[in-house]
Amino acid sequence: MINLSLPYLSGRIDVAFLLTKQGIIHIKHWRYAFYLHVFLSIFTLTAGFTQFSGYVVRKYKKLHRALGYLYVCDVLFLAGPSALIMGFYANGHGPAKLSFVLLAVLWMLFTFLALHQARQKQFTQHRNWMIRSYALTLSAISLRLLAYFLPKFFIMDGVTEYTLIAWLSWTVNLLIAEIIIYLNAKKDLIF
Repeated sequence: MINLSLPYLSGRIDVAFLLTKQGIIHIKHWRYAFYLHVFLSIFTLTAGFTQFSGYVVRKYKKLHRALGYLYVCDVLFLAGPSALIMGFYANGHGPAKLSFVLLAVLWMLFTFLALHQARQKQFTQHRNWMIRSYALTLSAISLRLLAYFLPKFFIMDGVTEYTLIAWLSWTVNLLIAEIIIYLNAKKDLIF
């Protein structure tokens, strides 16, 4: 993800993904949202990744809490709202835009619920909401993997392909998250 973000450090508007956004690149709030999202989501990915280590949670509670707050603040106040703005201007037609808007709203909602559950000391529910939130965070990676592999196996028009990728990039992740939550619940019942 860092390598994908590096071309945007130049500030040029004629690189990579921005080539597809030439019709809206002049809209300041979209452009600010884009740069915020691209550069701050890297912290979200990294901070979120560290949150699921049982070792870190048990041995380094302050680190877990600090990185958790970094993740929550980034999602709720920066990367999430910027993703929402970008969703309204997403490539494709209404269904693709709806997918990205819904993704951003759920990402912020699940993250808020995770924070709320932690503050209520409901740590199992906190973990479950964090699993869901991070599954949505990982949609950035899923989207790129799908965009690479899907055309190799299926032939479809560009609009259909993009819409399918937009929806699959996060709904499959959320399904996997629910399976993980279910398996964790079964394991918790056994032990």
